Order: sequence, then structure tokens, then C-alpha cells
Amino acid sequence: MGRQDKSTVKTFQRRATMSDVAKKAGVSQATVSLVMNGVGGVRISATTRSRVLKAAEELGYQAGRRVVGSGALRSIGMLVDEVSTSPFATPLFEGAREVAAQHGCVLNIVMTRSERWLEEAALDLLLGQPTVGIIYATLSTRSVSPPDRLRPIPTVLLNCHSNDGHYPSVVPADVLGARTATEALLKAGHQRIAFINGEHWMEAARHRAQGYKQALSSWGAPFDPKLVRTGKWLLREAYEQTQALMALEKPPTAIFCASDRMAIGCYEALRDMGKQIPLDVSVVGYDDDWMAFHLRPELTTVLLPHEEMGRWAAEYLLSPPPSNPSKAKISPVQLECPLIERHSIGIINAAPASIGEKSASSIKAPEPRRRSSVRSQR
Repeated sequence: MGRQDKSTVKTFQRRATMSDVAKKAGVSQATVSLVMNGVGGVRISATTRSRVLKAAEELGYQAGRRVVGSGALRSIGMLVDEVSTSPFATPLFEGAREVAAQHGCVLNIVMTRSERWLEEAALDLLLGQPTVGIIYATLSTRSVSPPDRLRPIPTVLLNCHSNDGHYPSVVPADVLGARTATEALLKAGHQRIAFINGEHWMEAARHRAQGYKQALSSWGAPFDPKLVRTGKWLLREAYEQTQALMALEKPPTAIFCASDRMAIGCYEALRDMGKQIPLDVSVVGYDDDWMAFHLRPELTTVLLPHEEMGRWAAEYLLSPPPSNPSKAKISPVQLECPLIERHSIGIINAAPASIGEKSASSIKAPEPRRRSSVRSQR
């Protein structure tokens, strides 16, 4: 191959960011934000203000923040870490977009992969137009540290939360959701309930495990560590773990999967073993992915309220700010994760001496309840 013609290569010239200005001026990014955006009511010396403006001029940094409360054209900016890796991005966006449109606003979305320089560049772009505020979103529930320049700007955390409690935030009530799923099996007479979870380093996995254990404890059902397996959120892993569970001396009569994707692996394993759902084994999932409705039998699952969370975040930004804002730490708002009842839970009519040995003839499938509208629990 010949040498590449350098004339065909365009060099990317990185724009100066707020962090560059802060470093040059010897101040924090929050101070730069306050100076460049003309925020009043704060004590910044004339010397510091001059130093920040001079550094910004020398670096060619421009800030066009115009946070507004009303007007003919407004926007809500959204920073999100990922888009393509999850089916839950769309409902998050759609919930916020719908509320924004109802208020005559445009929702501007930028994917940043949580890279700070991309976040700073995105904020330069988003805050250069009439802006109601910023939604800082993640696709997996976790703790975050948003850019300091957002602190004086109306900001809501979506599907994430900050340790310092500075920002209002909305997350799914995963502990309660998992407890509800497990209790649905307990109410149907199951005592030996297996749990196939995701990777424990993820907050959602830890919370769902907590809800599973809470339900067993409150119902006086035994907790058996052998019934708890890691499926890593993967179909294949869940398939293998289901096979291992059913090979136990006392196999479970029900399996709760912490995601619908893992529930598919569970379904396939049970089918390949000649087991019928729910006559031989009951299965419950989590997420209410579109696939859940198309499984046979249709999967009972827990709905993740991503669209409702998107709506909540946009509504919060568009609501009048409190007249006397509290400086206390703000706890995340948790939205309910309701159970969507379908056909995958069988009822055990009588409590046998050994649940694991219960015959299929004593188990029946209940009539499903249609999915109802989701209501926020605020």
C-alpha cells in the first residue's frame, strides 16, 4: 500500500472547554460557569472575575448560556451516556420528548459515553440556545458525578443519582419491584423460588437481589443460596443456570429472572428439558421488554417505568421552581415498578411436604391481568 496522502486527512481541532479556562485561571469550573454565564447573587471578587474572562478570551472560549423560563422557542438539553446498547433508551427519550412538546419545547439529546470532554462540549452547544434546563441521564441505574458547571443550572438526574444529593433525581423502585415479583410467586404457593440475577456490581442487580430476599423473609420462606445464580444479563448464561438449578436434588418450582432477556434463556432451557411453563415450573421476568408478550406462554414480568421517568424529569424542569429552595440533601424519587401479570405463573393448590416433588397436576395457570396504565409513585 502506498503512503496515505496527508491532504485527505482532516485534523480535529479541539475547542477550548470550561475545564481549560478553569485550569488557566486557577479556579474551579463552577466559578468559571458563574462568571461566563452571568449568574448574579454570588460573591466573586472583581480580580477573580477578570482573571476568568481574560483566560476565556485567550483560549477563545465562548459561553452562550441562556437559561430561560418562558418564550416562543425553548429547549431541554439531555446528556446520555449510551444509546445503542439498550432497548430502554427510546422510552426514556420519548417520555421526556412528549412532555417537552406539550410545553412548546424541543428536546436536544447528545450521547457522551460519560467522557468529560464530550459532556463539556455538549453543554457548550446545548446552553448556547434558550434552554429550560438539562437532563443528565444514564441507561443503567448508578451513582454519577455530573460536571460542576451544572450546579447553578436547572438540572435533573434521570435513572441515576449523585452521592452529594445536590440534584433532584428519579430512579426505578427496583427493590420494591423485585419484592413484588417474588411475592407473586409466593402468593401462588411457591416456596422454593430460584433467582437468576445480573452482575452484582450493578446497582439494579443488588437492589433486585435485596427485594427477592425481603419477600422471602416477610413470607417466612426459606432462603437457599444454591437457588441464587448469576446470569450476567445474558440469555446463554441464564440457559445454563436454569439447567443447573433443575439438576439440583430439590429443584425449584419457580424461577425469578432479573431481566426478560434472561427469562428467554430460562424458557429455552426448560423447553429443552421437556418442562412445561407454568405446569412444571413458573417463571417471572423483569423489564417488560417487548419480547415478554411474544413468549409462549406470555411472560409475567415487572415493568421498568423508563417512559414515566423521562416524563417526570421533563415535568420537573418545566415546573415553577420552589420559592424557598431547601439546601438539604435531595433523595432520589423512586417510581413504582408494577407487576404485569400474564400466563407464566402456576398456582400450587396445596402445600406439599416437599414442594420440589409436587406433581404437575396440582399446578394450574391463573388468568392473566391486562397491563394497566402505569402511575408514578412520588
